[in-house]
Amino acid sequence: MQFVRYTTGGAPEWGVRRDDDIVPLAGLREDVSYQQLTDSGFLRVVEDAVEAAADSSVPAEEARLLAPVPRPGKIVCVGMNYHDHAEEQDEEVPDQPLLFGKSPSSVTNPGDPIVHPAELDEVDYEVELGVVIGRTAKDVDAAEARDYVAGYTAINDVSGRDAQFDDGQWFRGKSFDTFAPMGPTLVPDEYVDPHGLDVACRVNGETKQDSNTEEFIFDVDDLVEYISGFTTLRPGDVISTGTPGGVGVFRDPPELLEPGDEVDVEIEGIGTLTNSVVAEE
Repeated sequence: MQFVRYTTGGAPEWGVRRDDDIVPLAGLREDVSYQQLTDSGFLRVVEDAVEAAADSSVPAEEARLLAPVPRPGKIVCVGMNYHDHAEEQDEEVPDQPLLFGKSPSSVTNPGDPIVHPAELDEVDYEVELGVVIGRTAKDVDAAEARDYVAGYTAINDVSGRDAQFDDGQWFRGKSFDTFAPMGPTLVPDEYVDPHGLDVACRVNGETKQDSNTEEFIFDVDDLVEYISGFTTLRPGDVISTGTPGGVGVFRDPPELLEPGDEVDVEIEGIGTLTNSVVAEE
């Protein structure tokens, strides 16, 4: 079941994507929240509501999709978390997760442009599985980690490589406005196994990254345990789980994003997140 935030010109709404249609959830007795998405009983209610409201569906082409988490409390990103990404950098597999932050204000919607800052020469793409937290999590054991997950979405961890490498730390290079496209759907944990999903990135239709989350060095359970061990995770926080091999900066020669490019990041079961690149005005 794929949840979407969308608008048809009015206030943002939650709905469920079914093929080429969106079934609105405005008639539910309770508002959709990230915590609700961890509740099997609530998900059964939604399933029944979607069946009952199928006649009121909206064609997806008439809706504007929105980021499923428009204002995360925090975005915790994981560096070098795929075996094939470590190999392309000729780096040893880390002993513990390598973490960095990305500004919550970098989130942008499906279909909205990625703005290429005038001050940067090296803007890169990174397909990543996003983990949306649904319940407050502190010192969570890995065996129980999935109970705290609302669901999964796709993230393009757009990266300003020159800022990232020049600064010696990654926050600025990762945090320019529009550098975190997110969507197009949010799939509750109950409906997807995050550890066997095909992930891909295409630029102008050409495949640049093609892998599977089986390549994770630290899986979702490990990450929730590790991160919640030192900082409290709250509903609406997002963990961006790292990218596979094939990023532009490590290609020979480098293949980086330019205004006019179109980027697709696709995750099995979640969908394709598409954004064009435009020059900063």
